[in-house]
Amino acid sequence: MKTFTLDRYAKKSALRAADMPEPVVGDDDVLVEVHAAGVNQLDVKIRDGDFKLLLPYRLPQIMGNDVAGVVTRVGAHVRGFTPGDQVYARPDKDRIGTFAEFIAMNQRDVAHKPTTLGMAEAASVPLVALTAWQALVEQAGLRSGQKVFVQAGTGGVGTVAIQLAKHLGASVATTCSPAGFELVKSLGADVVIDYKTEDFEKVLHDYDVVLHSQGGAELKKSLRILRRGGTLVSISGPPDHVFGETMGAAWYVRLLLRILSSATRRRARRLGVSFHFLFMRANGDQLRELTSLIDAGVIRPVVDRVFPFAETNDAMAYVESGRAKRKVVVAVKPNVG
Repeated sequence: MKTFTLDRYAKKSALRAADMPEPVVGDDDVLVEVHAAGVNQLDVKIRDGDFKLLLPYRLPQIMGNDVAGVVTRVGAHVRGFTPGDQVYARPDKDRIGTFAEFIAMNQRDVAHKPTTLGMAEAASVPLVALTAWQALVEQAGLRSGQKVFVQAGTGGVGTVAIQLAKHLGASVATTCSPAGFELVKSLGADVVIDYKTEDFEKVLHDYDVVLHSQGGAELKKSLRILRRGGTLVSISGPPDHVFGETMGAAWYVRLLLRILSSATRRRARRLGVSFHFLFMRANGDQLRELTSLIDAGVIRPVVDRVFPFAETNDAMAYVESGRAKRKVVVAVKPNVG
């Protein structure tokens, strides 16, 4: 089957177009013919080697972390899916590989595709929607009447997080450039800050939750805008020892993560707030919850561009450049809707 694989970790490198064997299908697996695959910053970070201590892939590794497609075969223990089902998923971290014509995934990580979405839109959803769910619902316990600050509202995670937060009854503030004001307001943002000309720390006060996705300077400011007892969930770092333990990292890696995150954790304690680092995980049950919200019109995906499969490296470069606003998708099958 045709794939795009990573041969060595290197910044700004290209994936290799390669023919690889079709995946082996285990008893609990579904084999999916890939119609479309989402492209994420995570793909760039894995290629660059940012996670090689925590995600030690055996190279060459087929890349890709989002998928929408059709089930072609199921394992002996699979009960929830049959050949012909249209599905979508974020594969488990140990079984990535959606930049390919086929992928095998454990049934627990897969959900039926929303009926209201085409394959390209569906492929844009799993990783960012699961990130938003795990940050706002699972980690922060966001409730009706609370205030949440979602950084980078026009990004893949931001567009979903704004909609999910509004569904939960929260008041939402976000940052973006003026070109994105109309979009984030249409998604439900109540307070929109121009990150180019305004300092969000001077505008926002006593927030209950922050979903942090930017750099260190923004992290310090975000901790200060929280009320005492508030919660910051970071998807951009610094990763902490709890994350290392969850990933099953070696003791010295966990120690390193404890040291790297110590200043942030101390700062949070002084301010009386909570800091959590989130590396989202595959979860078919949560994806089914999100499917219901999508089909009910509560959440809609926002896609920037769809690239042909042959241009997967161009799609990666576009995401890496920072020019991508919203989600980027690769159409593995031609004429994907």
